[in-house]
Amino acid sequence: MPSIQKTTRLGALAITAVWLLVAAALYLAFERIEQNRQASLKPYALSSGELVIPRQRDGHFQVAGEVNRQPVTFLVDTGASHVSVSEALANQAGLPAGQNITMHTANGQRPGQLVRSVPVRAGHLVLNDTSVTVGLSGLLPEQALLGQAFLKHFDVEIRRDEMVLRQRP
Repeated sequence: MPSIQKTTRLGALAITAVWLLVAAALYLAFERIEQNRQASLKPYALSSGELVIPRQRDGHFQVAGEVNRQPVTFLVDTGASHVSVSEALANQAGLPAGQNITMHTANGQRPGQLVRSVPVRAGHLVLNDTSVTVGLSGLLPEQALLGQAFLKHFDVEIRRDEMVLRQRP
């Protein structure tokens, strides 16, 4: 009898080990697939200088950039007039006080400030003289809106699942 119990125990351990190996292999395979999927959603530059911004799973176009050398993640908003940042981000970026304005947003009017001549970078594209509004709310502190104050300097083409920004001649 002891040999049957020992054999049964070894068999159960072997089956458990096989299932653990299968689970580990599946985990690694899915992890690799997810890494490839995430990499395919990152903006990239073409040799022609165009910036290609893939549409994210939530339907938005996002691109890493900077406002006055402060890193941000831009949500591209072709309906926004300016580049817009929160007060916290403006403070981190060292933006000076701007002109008091009333911002017209989807949620109504709100007070803000307009700061002129701010360097803004989206991907590899840089403008050193951009208008930025301060007073954005509703996004994460490191997020900002990339609006027409920046976009109007580029040809913007929206294809099925990507946006292409092309420098104007």
